[in-house]
Amino acid sequence: MWIVLGVPLGLVALSLAVQAVCITKILPIFEHRPPFGVESSPPDPDAETMAFPSTHGLTLRGSLYRTVSQPARGLIVFCPEMGGNHWSAMSYAQALSDAGFHVFSFDFRNQGESDHLPGYDPLHWLSEYEVADLRAALTYVRKHPDLRTLPLGLFGISRGGCAALAVAAECDDVKLVACEGLFTTRSMLLHYTLRWASLYVPNWLMKFAPLWHIRITLEMARVASQFRRRCRYTVLERTLPRLRHRPVLMIADGRDTYVPTEIAEQLGRLIGGDKYKVWIVPEAKHNAGRQADPEGYDRRLVELFSEMTADTTSAMT
Repeated sequence: MWIVLGVPLGLVALSLAVQAVCITKILPIFEHRPPFGVESSPPDPDAETMAFPSTHGLTLRGSLYRTVSQPARGLIVFCPEMGGNHWSAMSYAQALSDAGFHVFSFDFRNQGESDHLPGYDPLHWLSEYEVADLRAALTYVRKHPDLRTLPLGLFGISRGGCAALAVAAECDDVKLVACEGLFTTRSMLLHYTLRWASLYVPNWLMKFAPLWHIRITLEMARVASQFRRRCRYTVLERTLPRLRHRPVLMIADGRDTYVPTEIAEQLGRLIGGDKYKVWIVPEAKHNAGRQADPEGYDRRLVELFSEMTADTTSAMT
């Protein structure tokens, strides 16, 4: 009896010990900020500065770029990447402004000109706080007298794109979403674990580790990081299927040394249906799709967001 019970208990104890060792090696890598080298953009005198409240008593700040076309065809809420600021919006969305859309951009907490939450040290991973900030931005524009009646779309870069997808999945009035440089905790952790695990774990051990065991270990590392950093990371994979019936454009950069193009393809398959599109810009580095192919970039964005104005016109007629 003791032998029968002892063998499985011993295996469980060994598994937990291996996982504990692996987590101690994963955590520093998981919490390391990649050197994206993002530079803040200077203020634009043509934009209207705005401020609005978010959770924890914080004030977020941003800017509204009004199109010269009247009436405006819609409103695009732009979510900048980590390390950037709201003034970078026109570096990506100038074509949308030229095509007749207002563009509203804002800084997440602990970034740019927005207030800082004490004790929160943000990473490139999407957390509950960025999601809350985007919800607050949508609440603000829904109440703004000049903006609340306009069709609404979201456009995000890197972590900002993750926030755009997460909030769009819970807000039916968001008509469609565009994002570039998209990545999530689960997809990126698994990708890099399978690619580089041999640098930290013996090959013989990896050969005996089933994929489900690796996934559980990575989830445990994510939860451990949440406790250490006092935040909850958003698991985007759980919410993506809710976007099945809405147009989504995922821009992947072919020369991105951090986010491989297959990540966007994997996330697109999670959305499912025939509404999502993945566009790979072969010569682009991380978040530099517009620099590599400005004509194709602008054309695809305008085509995408024009769909929500077409839908609105059809509904009115």
